[in-house]
Amino acid sequence: MATDMKTSTPQESRENQLGGLARPLEAVMAPVSGLTEHRSEDALSALVSLVEADLEACNRVIVSRMDSPVSLIPQLAAHIVAAGGKRLRPLLTLAASRVCGYPGQNGGARHVELAACVEFIHTATLLHDDVVDESQLRRGLASANAIFGNKASVLVGDFLFARAFQLMVDDGSLRVLAILSKAAATIAEGEVLQLVTQNDLSTSEARYLEVIQGKTAALFAAACQIGAVVSDRPESEEIALAEYGMKLGIAFQLVDDALDYVADQATLGKTIGDDFREGKITLPILVAFFAGNAAEQAFWRRTIETLEQTDSDLDHAMRLIADHGAIQVTLDRAQRFVQEAKIALLTFPDSPIRRALADVADYTVLRLR
Repeated sequence: MATDMKTSTPQESRENQLGGLARPLEAVMAPVSGLTEHRSEDALSALVSLVEADLEACNRVIVSRMDSPVSLIPQLAAHIVAAGGKRLRPLLTLAASRVCGYPGQNGGARHVELAACVEFIHTATLLHDDVVDESQLRRGLASANAIFGNKASVLVGDFLFARAFQLMVDDGSLRVLAILSKAAATIAEGEVLQLVTQNDLSTSEARYLEVIQGKTAALFAAACQIGAVVSDRPESEEIALAEYGMKLGIAFQLVDDALDYVADQATLGKTIGDDFREGKITLPILVAFFAGNAAEQAFWRRTIETLEQTDSDLDHAMRLIADHGAIQVTLDRAQRFVQEAKIALLTFPDSPIRRALADVADYTVLRLR
């Protein structure tokens, strides 16, 4: 894939976005029908169509629960919501509930409220991550911290975490509280572990997988598992859905890490090469480093371990990654986890919603094609 190295300046991104900040939150919620932007996202579109009413209800919960008399909170929340996103994690909660037969004959809305809870946890982590990473872009738009500052982003992230726990308490299930609170703690552990392994080229692939299981896949797993809990299904179905979500989340992050070295900025939704500039240890770098000769390994040590980088180093890094087939290795690893995710779904009888979940697993890898 060709790489477009042209980027907008933080000031240009800031100016482009300021005009939309005064809009009410309801006005910037992405329409359900507009989630599909590329042909490879047909799987997401099909899943959305199966849970469309639930997703609309979830969006209404998000809007109402983001409200606050402190005006900066809904203003900043409106900005990050306006940045788009596919609502993949709440979609998984809604779909997992449906594959388990919820709602039952008496109806119910627990899955909708908890899907919003999952989205709040995810959004809070995005706000905090962008501060930690000093990111200027989020899904192609100026990040919240770039516009509102780090302090506001961290504090609104804290607000969203608090809202998530309010939703858990309102649900009243200790089992749901245990699953989601554990996921929140695991996400934090994963982010700290990533910080510990940053700039360390001795990191093993197993350690790298431990990082992405924590920072990304744990919430995928929890989002799916609570679908079985609210449906009052047996433990075997909880385990199957947690397994599906975990493997899906690992594959998703593997592809995200590969995209940082092959996508253009418009596709990636953030500045390309951010992982490289920050010295993050990802599988494409590990593969290229261990396959490289002495000169190549010296290059990686200079640019990743000591962060001594020149303007031409990213291009050279991308060439080395391509020369050693590191993107294909990453894609192959992701495909393996996708297959394991699809196998976990075989616990459930064949249905349109199960097939849609299997197709979404395939979609995670299609993003790299």
